[in-house]
Amino acid sequence: MKRAFTMIELVFVIVILGILAAVAVPKLAATRDDAKVSKIAQNIATAAAEISTYAMSKGSTNENFLVMSNAMQTLKEHGNATIGTNEAMILADGSNCIKIKVIKSATNDDLVMTFETSTNDICDGLQSVIDVNKYPMKLRGNSVTY
Repeated sequence: MKRAFTMIELVFVIVILGILAAVAVPKLAATRDDAKVSKIAQNIATAAAEISTYAMSKGSTNENFLVMSNAMQTLKEHGNATIGTNEAMILADGSNCIKIKVIKSATNDDLVMTFETSTNDICDGLQSVIDVNKYPMKLRGNSVTY
């Protein structure tokens, strides 16, 4: 007498595996998105610190973010930023998410961050992690305390 699984038993096993996969895949995707948000947010915070340090050490800012910050270069290389004159646009899955800008005047330089309209989960995550109360950040001028 041969022993084997019946077709019904095999179908039940496949259904159970499908249910487990349906539960596990979204959890794994959310973890990946959280890691991406964390990496981009860390690079933004590092870039802001580097730009501030550059402004203090040089007494002025440069119109090219890549000169003032290695973290901006990292964001650009990974496709998470487009760099312009005195500004950078942080991208989340190809969508504009955060604009970082240096506003210059005769006596002051300020680093400003503004949020664009959120279009995806990564952008939502970035906007919830970054503290906008720190901006505008004084880079140069009378109100900067050392």
